[in-house]
Amino acid sequence: MKLQRRLIASMVLATLLPLTAHAQTVLKSHDTHPAGYPTVAAVESMGKKLDAATQGRIKVQTFPGAVLGQEKEAVEQVQLGAIQMARISLGVIGPVVPEVDVFNMPFVFRDIKHMRAVIDGPVGDELLAKVTASPARLVALGWMDGGARSLYTKKPVRTPADLKGQKVRMMGNPLFVDTMNAMGGNGIAMAYGEVFTSLQTGVIDGAENNPPSYFTANHYTTPAKYYSQTNHLIIPEILVMSKVTWDKLTPADQTLVKKLAREAQMEQRVLWDKSVEEYSAKLKAAGVEFIAIDNKPFFDATAPVRAKYGAKHVDLMNRIAAVK
Repeated sequence: MKLQRRLIASMVLATLLPLTAHAQTVLKSHDTHPAGYPTVAAVESMGKKLDAATQGRIKVQTFPGAVLGQEKEAVEQVQLGAIQMARISLGVIGPVVPEVDVFNMPFVFRDIKHMRAVIDGPVGDELLAKVTASPARLVALGWMDGGARSLYTKKPVRTPADLKGQKVRMMGNPLFVDTMNAMGGNGIAMAYGEVFTSLQTGVIDGAENNPPSYFTANHYTTPAKYYSQTNHLIIPEILVMSKVTWDKLTPADQTLVKKLAREAQMEQRVLWDKSVEEYSAKLKAAGVEFIAIDNKPFFDATAPVRAKYGAKHVDLMNRIAAVK
């Protein structure tokens, strides 16, 4: 009887194993950017490769346009495992991994090329590892290019003096508000969704962002039609996975996800450069005046901001500056 029971148990187990091996995992991926945006497209490409490599065992389903909630709420869901992946800004990571705040400082990168060299190298890898090892319950998969942020205002800005008296929307972080104040303007913390109406009604005189965001948010249709290329903030973004989800993957699948995430990092970069070029052309065709400026006066003016917020990260800042 015991032998018979063992045989039956073995037969049942044998029928279940193939089902377990081929069980499908669907990774829901959140992004606040709209469909077609470079970050969304890169993750979709990653999903197709993951699907092919696992013969349909692991799939990625993208949810662009903040349909799963705004960033703060979405990240909380990722931490719980209700959402499996997300492309997020560094603001929500800073409280648990203070080192990433270095990337948020004005002019910490010389240009886009410098930023990419940093995130592709040892410094970028170390910060990804710190995020993964932190209590945030997130696994950092790779970096995404968020471009360079410049000013768009109702009056042309060529020097810090031109910003005097101008109210400029900044992301809701004291560091960013201090940056605008140091540059000569009046930094106003405001939710992104309020910027369009505030520009139209005169609550603010300008804002700052990259060309694709300036265009896709329709901010160029407001009176803010001067785009001064200050490039004061060059902030990479990050692709993360829920630690809950990560721990359920086999080591081989984890290695595959990391590999494809790195490929997505590079693919997004190509898409980003093309997007900046295309949207810049659209903005100019719509009557926006692009103003090339001397960035040094703005760099010098923001030195106190770097000193204040970078005091705890001098070594890291020196390492970033040394990257060629």
